[in-house]
Amino acid sequence: MHENNDITIGVLALQGDFEAHKKMLEERLGVFARLVRSPDELEGIDGLILPGGESTTIGKLMDRHGVDTAIRERAAAGMPIYGTCAGLILMAKDIEGSDQLRLGLMDIEVTRNAFGRQQESFEANIPVPAIGEEPVRGVFIRAPYVSKSAPDVETLGRYKEKIVAVRQGNLLGSAFHPELTDDCRLHGYFLKMVRRFTNGG
Repeated sequence: MHENNDITIGVLALQGDFEAHKKMLEERLGVFARLVRSPDELEGIDGLILPGGESTTIGKLMDRHGVDTAIRERAAAGMPIYGTCAGLILMAKDIEGSDQLRLGLMDIEVTRNAFGRQQESFEANIPVPAIGEEPVRGVFIRAPYVSKSAPDVETLGRYKEKIVAVRQGNLLGSAFHPELTDDCRLHGYFLKMVRRFTNGG
């Protein structure tokens, strides 16, 4: 736990459930989390989390505050970024049937609200071998899934054959909300990515 004291994780705080991520990072993993609402607040962070929420609203607010350009620059420089639900949508280069504002960081296409109205919110066990044998309890809230991905995008988890967790280099994404559970392993996995980045690896 103490090994995380010297890194700072930013949590984009324009809209959505950013407080749940901050609580997970600080209370469960012992890492300082800074709420980010402007390009200046991206300075000095070692990794960034894009929370769930309303992806179109977050996209517009990022553009209005100039945060989108700053995030793209930090991503290009290798800083790890983790997007959950709406955050995953914003990281995608393609969003099926939508021209909404996005960061376009990951070589994926996502389908929004992908599991049908009868399952807009549900929970399921998701095997994610990269973080251990025990499945992750996935909380899905009007969740997307990854409908297409480039060859260098690693599939980390699936739900009913649909891709719901991915990694591409310094970029991590999940269609579900681990911050709404007591399982901090995905956040811990992200912190390992950040640790490698800060150590120059």
